[in-house]
Amino acid sequence: MFVELFPQKGSCLKVFFAGTQLQPLPPGHRFPMGKYEKLKDALLKELPQLELIQSQPATLGELALVHTPLYVEQVITGTLAPEVQREIGFPWSEGMVERARASVGATIMAAKEAMQNGVSANMAGGTHHAYSDRGGGFCVFNDVAVAARLIQAQNDRLLKKRTKVLVIDLDVHQGNGSAQIFANDSSVFTFSMHGAKNFPFRKEQSDMDVELPDGCEDQAYLQALEEALFRLSSQFKPDFIFYLAGADPHIGDRLGRLSVSTEGLKARDERVFSWAHEMRSPLAFVMAGGYGTQMEDTLQVQINTFHAGQAAYQAWGNWR
Repeated sequence: MFVELFPQKGSCLKVFFAGTQLQPLPPGHRFPMGKYEKLKDALLKELPQLELIQSQPATLGELALVHTPLYVEQVITGTLAPEVQREIGFPWSEGMVERARASVGATIMAAKEAMQNGVSANMAGGTHHAYSDRGGGFCVFNDVAVAARLIQAQNDRLLKKRTKVLVIDLDVHQGNGSAQIFANDSSVFTFSMHGAKNFPFRKEQSDMDVELPDGCEDQAYLQALEEALFRLSSQFKPDFIFYLAGADPHIGDRLGRLSVSTEGLKARDERVFSWAHEMRSPLAFVMAGGYGTQMEDTLQVQINTFHAGQAAYQAWGNWR
């Protein structure tokens, strides 16, 4: 396995983050931007062994690995058509651009770290509704897609073959942008498990889509995941995994429509990390969506994900 090419890992999980107060939003905006600062504070308190590192913004060249030059230019200069800007869901500002680039940068840095040491994370990210030529659903650039392309560009020579990347997307909303970006690329496998009747209402075709009914509870949710992972084991052998650990399947989520408990999502995270261990594949995880009626519910789901990630990071050393 190519990870043997890299030096021995350090002692703590590295978590990368964009500046948590880069993008001001107008009063009453429904995106919970404040959750990132609260999550950072909670992680410092509950998991002080984590190493939190502020990210560098993605370069224009890195963004161009996935996004069209015209779209990147229009985002940077604030010249998107009004209807395209509305589809993103944020008003344009320099802060919007800065945060979007920094969030992509955090996923890039997490992916590079995971390549060396097994597991790493972005404290935000998972902007899977962004297509190559447009954004949507609070997503400006597709961070996982950009990081996947960069990982492939940097590691194909080491592997002496095309790096195979798996995207496990367990946000409650389908990863339509990721599905479109990688639609004709057999080296990237997109797996999305999401609400059948939830946004986006016009879905793309992932390599594997698992659609769940409104109100889906723990047992059915975890069974669907287990069956999907069983099929994945024989269909695709990844060299690298991106995991979108959305908190929005939670029963208390405003935009979720599912009924998975905090404990159910904890079991989900543990199973994904365990499966990656079985596959002997490095993994970078990102937070994706979370819109709890009570922000504390979203934060607890995400904190549990970091507990599972830290345990997986420690287990990585046993693979050698």
